[in-house]
Amino acid sequence: MELTRMSASELASNLTTGEVSSREVVDAHLDRIAAMDGVVAEGDVWSARSADDLGGDDVHAYLAVTATAARQQADEVDARRAAGEELGPLAGVPLALKDVLTMRGAPTTCGSRMLEGWDPPYDATVTAALREAGVVVLGKTNMDEFAMGSSTENSAFGDTRNPWDLDRVPGGSSGGSAAAVAGGLAPLAIGTDTGGSIRQPAALCGVVGAKPTYGTVSRYGLVAFASSLDQAGPFARDVADAAALQALIQGHDPRDSTSVPQEAPDLHTTLRDGVQGMRIGVVRELQGEGYEPGVEAVFAQALDRLASMGAEIVEVSLQHAPYGLPAYYLIAPSEASSNLARFDGVRYGLRVDAPTAEEMNAATRAAGFGPEVKRRIMIGTHALSSGYFDAYYLQASKVRTLIARDFADAYEQVDALVSPTSPTVAFGLGDKADDPLAMYLNDVATVPASLAGTPAMSVPAGLAPAPDDPARQLPVGLQVMAPLSRDDVMYRVAWAFEQQTGFVPAPTGPRALAGMSQEVA
Repeated sequence: MELTRMSASELASNLTTGEVSSREVVDAHLDRIAAMDGVVAEGDVWSARSADDLGGDDVHAYLAVTATAARQQADEVDARRAAGEELGPLAGVPLALKDVLTMRGAPTTCGSRMLEGWDPPYDATVTAALREAGVVVLGKTNMDEFAMGSSTENSAFGDTRNPWDLDRVPGGSSGGSAAAVAGGLAPLAIGTDTGGSIRQPAALCGVVGAKPTYGTVSRYGLVAFASSLDQAGPFARDVADAAALQALIQGHDPRDSTSVPQEAPDLHTTLRDGVQGMRIGVVRELQGEGYEPGVEAVFAQALDRLASMGAEIVEVSLQHAPYGLPAYYLIAPSEASSNLARFDGVRYGLRVDAPTAEEMNAATRAAGFGPEVKRRIMIGTHALSSGYFDAYYLQASKVRTLIARDFADAYEQVDALVSPTSPTVAFGLGDKADDPLAMYLNDVATVPASLAGTPAMSVPAGLAPAPDDPARQLPVGLQVMAPLSRDDVMYRVAWAFEQQTGFVPAPTGPRALAGMSQEVA
């Protein structure tokens, strides 16, 4: 039984029938993490090796692995199941948690030296929901520092590598979570999406990743980057598993002022209804220049598949979508400038002592923040400053409103929208690290839905050649978008497409992660 290759639903079925125990499933994943991920497998909490000690064959999906706690939780689930207790649908299934969500018993660093060694005294609402459902958290995953990046090369603790090709990026900022699912290091994961940080790494790693409607999943305990955009969501190996995981973590939370006080969408009733008779819009502005030919070819094939299932494919325009990227890179850094002001060396986090408070504050931030975080803080501070607020932040906010109206108008014509998730396949480690503008363009297709707050997800669509190595085939994602609070429509389209393609990719190739199996007698 290849436990580390199975989907969450397959594992759950085997757990329910007693074919395997949760402890066996957890141990199989811990063994694979110890062998493949570049961790020091010692003590209650395994830590990642230092960036200088990581090898070229280490995925480095995890920053901390809560091995002892995971085994204890697995044993508890097994005991409850043996006692005949009715358990949740994912009880005993392991999961990887992005290191931007707090969790008692494990450090939360946000991939930054600023929070290195911080052990939060409370669980995020998402973490608490997972515990209550019996989902076993294996550990905390690597990420771009404070979720700022598209490649997981901005982590203070070293790069994460794409299991499809260990010389390439997994996307970001939730690259550790995506790589864990793609590489057999966890069947499920939680990421966060501000401008595409779940969807883009899902596309590059060949897994399913969803950004729920903004306000559907609580942000309590999620360390803020951009408060009006941040949203936690699931990674999985198939659409049904992603829906099951989102169903566990969604719902109103009075502790989060941005949580929507309404009933969460039912993701299961219509999941398997198909797309016969649905009108699906192709966004004119989210294709063309800047999109790799291989990506466009896979997208065209995806449209043919949707049409073959009975969907009516129509072209629609989001006329202000081309302005989404510049608007986002003013709004998000502005909110980051405000949110990250709390890391001043006084209240919590890193402190670098200096003769005066002002010097201490400056020295702390210089040592604690990495280059990309500093860049965005400076952009945001400038956009909010006197004399520039109206010209930059206010104008960007107006563009955001226009984009939201474009989406609302489009959904009066169609049931769902589709586009490529990312304009490119996974690019090489270091290829764009010194070119921030080239890196930001990775978000061109994902940012509009984030600004509008609507649900959007990426589902594997096929493989395309890498431009720098045409013989190398890499994953391409189809982005499915739906109206506000209609996450059920998004999952319905994605599930139907997944069934039609029959495409559940597993990393292959000369530099793909090896040993995608773990046998249990």
